[in-house]
Amino acid sequence: MAITRRGLLAGAAAGGGLLIAWTLWPRNFPNPLEARDGEQVFDAWLKIASDGVITVAVPQLEMGQGITTLIPQLVATELGADWRQIAVEPAPVSGSYANVPLAAKWAPMWANFPDLADDPEGLLARRFAQDMRLNITGDGTALEAFEQPCREAAASARAMLAQAAAARWNVGWEECRASAGFIIYEDRSLSFGELAMEAAEFDPPDPPPLMPEPFSEDVLPGEAEGLSAFPRLDLPSKVDGSFQFAGDVRLPGMVYAAIRHGPLDKAELTEFNPFNARNINGIVGAVEGKRWLSVVATNWWAAEQALDTMNARFRVEHLVDSEMMEQQLDDALKSGDADRIAERGDPDALLEAPDIELRYDIEPGLHVTNETSTATARFADGKLELWIASQAPERARIAAARAIDIDVEDVVLYPMPAGGSFDRRYEHDHAIEVALIAREIGRPVQLIWSRWQEMLASRPRSPAAIMLSAKKAPGGEGRPDALRTRIAMPPANLEFGQRLFENKTSWAAIRDTEGEADAMACEGAMPPYSIPNVAVDHAPVEIGLPVSRLRGNANTYTAFAIESFIDELANENGREPLSFRMAMLGNDTRLAACLQRAARMAEWGGGGDQSGQGIACHRIGDHDTGGRIACVARARAGEGGVRVDQLVVAVDIGRIVNLDIARQQIEGGLVFGLATAMGASTRYSGGLPQSQQLSALNLPVMADCPDIIVDFIDSEAPAFDPGELGAVVAAPAIANALYSATGLRLRRLPLLSGGL
Repeated sequence: MAITRRGLLAGAAAGGGLLIAWTLWPRNFPNPLEARDGEQVFDAWLKIASDGVITVAVPQLEMGQGITTLIPQLVATELGADWRQIAVEPAPVSGSYANVPLAAKWAPMWANFPDLADDPEGLLARRFAQDMRLNITGDGTALEAFEQPCREAAASARAMLAQAAAARWNVGWEECRASAGFIIYEDRSLSFGELAMEAAEFDPPDPPPLMPEPFSEDVLPGEAEGLSAFPRLDLPSKVDGSFQFAGDVRLPGMVYAAIRHGPLDKAELTEFNPFNARNINGIVGAVEGKRWLSVVATNWWAAEQALDTMNARFRVEHLVDSEMMEQQLDDALKSGDADRIAERGDPDALLEAPDIELRYDIEPGLHVTNETSTATARFADGKLELWIASQAPERARIAAARAIDIDVEDVVLYPMPAGGSFDRRYEHDHAIEVALIAREIGRPVQLIWSRWQEMLASRPRSPAAIMLSAKKAPGGEGRPDALRTRIAMPPANLEFGQRLFENKTSWAAIRDTEGEADAMACEGAMPPYSIPNVAVDHAPVEIGLPVSRLRGNANTYTAFAIESFIDELANENGREPLSFRMAMLGNDTRLAACLQRAARMAEWGGGGDQSGQGIACHRIGDHDTGGRIACVARARAGEGGVRVDQLVVAVDIGRIVNLDIARQQIEGGLVFGLATAMGASTRYSGGLPQSQQLSALNLPVMADCPDIIVDFIDSEAPAFDPGELGAVVAAPAIANALYSATGLRLRRLPLLSGGL
């Protein structure tokens, strides 16, 4: 009898004993690392060579966020290594690197009973993450998932090295210490490289002898940028051009593929004319997919030119159209059924007759990565090799294997870094396509999507319509006593989960999640303010557009709507926006400190008198462990359009592991948020995006980037990933600044989608 995950969960619901036995069953994974000449493997995380080089395995996708520095730093600081001797290699897909916190957070996507994933020990999430080889990069979980196992692995290796040295010196290993790549006892020392072979024979102590405290970098108010003690390992090769992406792979006999996808609909390829390309040199062949056509040639440009001549035609039914989507969102917002996602107090009784009700609209959000979808594949003897950048490499392996009907164990995936992702690299359509093309052509092949195909076939962040309603507290100077946020949009995360975990097509995922409530699509809608009565409702609606995740997920639009709404409440009641927020923060002293610090650094003048200053704040995560950010933007509007002159932010992300990377992430997030505020979106007509090139997206260029000032709050809170905070706070701060500068309230994102 075949046992499926869903069947097992269903049985567990009927009798809990099976679930307990299943989750407690021990997991032993073979060490996934291989030793090269002179190397000793100490754990799934590190190897030490006789020349002293320490190689750290990184199971997360490097996509510009610095993870190939951060994880080696966790190992190096606990091990007592010299940073100059640290090397890095991508970790193979393995249950040893399961991202358990992400599995628990994403339980609504995969579990029949998501609440079971919230058990204190995390047994169900751990079992799922390990068995599914959930080496997924996302949602800012890298430190939470991997800091402890990295430290434990390094502490074990340090103890083994100390044991080897102590055996030579005939002393107790506990009396030895590690520093700068040496084991030291009094005036004697031996390098890690000298000890590696002997050390690998010792058994590590249990539990590992961790340092008393995890590493952190000190943060001083207004600290100037300086040289980092842990410079990024990937930067030198990125600067000199030797850093290898998927498009840099070269294999003997390799050919190149370009592709054309059908319009956004259940499009099916019906015809094309290969004879039109007969005069183009280098054509190897054409490969037909159900919804796409690919041409393979000896160079990519020849393949792309050939596709231009072949006049591919597709059968369509109901083409995606922005006006139609907006009508569907409008109907759902005004009269559609809604599910209560979160609640505090008794908001419904107070909001039967709200004092203020305002609507905010969100256009589809595009990822706009520098690197378009690219993958290289070689199929031979029934086995597939795949070079690809993926945030979910095991899911890409499975999808490619199923596409060409081979066992997943016959797919070898070589993880490549990504030229930007912003959650784009969860999707693996190009893994499926390149596998099919490689099997058909019989030669190694590299598939590259053109920019137009990236715009057409990638799935954007969902559009949404959001209504905020408030009842003012009696004598509260405009402060709300009750607040309701109603969000009309598809169940975007559940739809994404059906594609990722169940390998369903876009249209099957839409069909199977239609009408379902999606709590993850409403993240950030519970405001950080101490409003007594709060409700968050999701009105799910099917809009015919396949949608996906984007950097910041729901926080990108919930922060925009809520912080714009709070500003409007303050202005309507003649209140200064900063003090209005401070009065509502209750016991969130960390967010209050961010607001005060940002206001002081930006020389906040109250946001009135056409100052062009706007303020916003946001918390991602819960009260105890979440990250906080406050932003003051200065903007103006003139004959040349809108100009954002300055973004000043104060950030509390708890303990900071690498200050330089944290600052880069906040700065990059703010620029990403600026792009979200000003463009990075498209409208659809006839199943086609109306913006077809980067130049049509109103993206900020270097000359448009404002002066950015970032300051970190010294905090003893747990470490929090900084990657999404800047991306979500910029848009509401800019919107509020433009209101201050012009008197116009912009309630649609991007802000200029309706003109100024």
